[in-house]
Amino acid sequence: MLERVLEVARELGVLKARGRQRTDSTHVLAAVRTLNRLELVAETLRAALNATAAVAPDWLRALAPSAWYERYGRRIEDTRLPQGEAKREAYACQVGEDGFCLLDALAAPHAPEQLADLPAIQVLRTVWARHFEPRSEGGSGSAGARRARLRPVRGPGHDEDRIESPYDVEARFRTKRAMSWTGYMVHLTETCDPDAPRLVIHIDTTPASVHEARRTGPIHAALARKGLTPSTHLVDAAYVSARQLVEARERYGIDLVGPTPQDVSWQHRREGAFGMEAFTVDWESQRVRCPAGQHSMSWSEYQDKARGHRIKVHFSSTACQACPSKPLCTRTKTQGRQLSLHPREAHEALAAARARLTSNEERGLYRLRAGIEGTLSQGVRAFGLRQARYRGLAKMHLQTVATAVALNIDRLAAWLEHRPLAPTRKSRFLALAA
Repeated sequence: MLERVLEVARELGVLKARGRQRTDSTHVLAAVRTLNRLELVAETLRAALNATAAVAPDWLRALAPSAWYERYGRRIEDTRLPQGEAKREAYACQVGEDGFCLLDALAAPHAPEQLADLPAIQVLRTVWARHFEPRSEGGSGSAGARRARLRPVRGPGHDEDRIESPYDVEARFRTKRAMSWTGYMVHLTETCDPDAPRLVIHIDTTPASVHEARRTGPIHAALARKGLTPSTHLVDAAYVSARQLVEARERYGIDLVGPTPQDVSWQHRREGAFGMEAFTVDWESQRVRCPAGQHSMSWSEYQDKARGHRIKVHFSSTACQACPSKPLCTRTKTQGRQLSLHPREAHEALAAARARLTSNEERGLYRLRAGIEGTLSQGVRAFGLRQARYRGLAKMHLQTVATAVALNIDRLAAWLEHRPLAPTRKSRFLALAA
């Protein structure tokens, strides 16, 4: 659908490659209820029991004790959950034991073979592996002896693959700034050339846990396959990294324009302190000179799991401890200053990107990026972009593509009818200030 609309735009002469484009994202709420941990495990087991009952009712009837019908007969949000931390933990452990009982029965030789491949059973295994630790009491291998206890809650760094609902296993939880949601992210890329309609040319839909920085490369690759690679790509800071700056230029000839990731070191926050930009790097001789004139004593390359190829630079501890500028450079009491550098191309690309937005001309160019906020607003207000109508990433992506088609048809119609762009909305009270 989207490609056909873009073909029409090409035929009209209003869509061309190597122009200016901009990308931004917004959150999409999954079409499921938000569950806390207790509700999640109980509802996951209930979903598995319902799926099992549809395939092998006689087998499940022989297995399930009467207490299961009371605990899992209705949706968990419609039941009265225990109050108090101790009672809630005991309830969770009971749910865990019931789940292990079902999983043990499924692993027995006489269990119906088709049950093991049910999606609801696979989700049960995944959720139980994350939230419960089995404990065996009595004879080994006895299903009745399996006990369960809750695993400790994992930190935010482990959340990317966490299932949030048994009814949409691809929806993910994310916190961004002051907002938290369960669902997806949609990245819109649109043209922003002068004297041409603003057309959405690419849609990228991901689980909410996928960070924007991981989508810059795939978006560029998709634009290249469509023959719509831009010459200038305006993005916000979430899409910019040293590696992406180099890759965009070298692989696709794209000038990636956006704020660089912030330096979070204390030197950057303190006025007059020596941040990374205060050091001079001699790449040929593999030495770095500090603002006080001292040269580094070691230069070594290493591979960081999260940041890739890096260079570690050490300065002499003796020279640093005796330096009068030490309070502005390092807080170590026994060692010298250490720097972690990108490889040369990435280092220089990052420095150039930081410098370019200091000029009025470049700031004026980057201000064009803000125009995509109007596209997101139109998508949300007119076409329900922020609310998933379906479950699962594939259907969610189809929805966002259809939304992009609707946006483009509306904008092409406005262009052909010579309707001007609407101004930025202001409240009636704010308009009084004018």
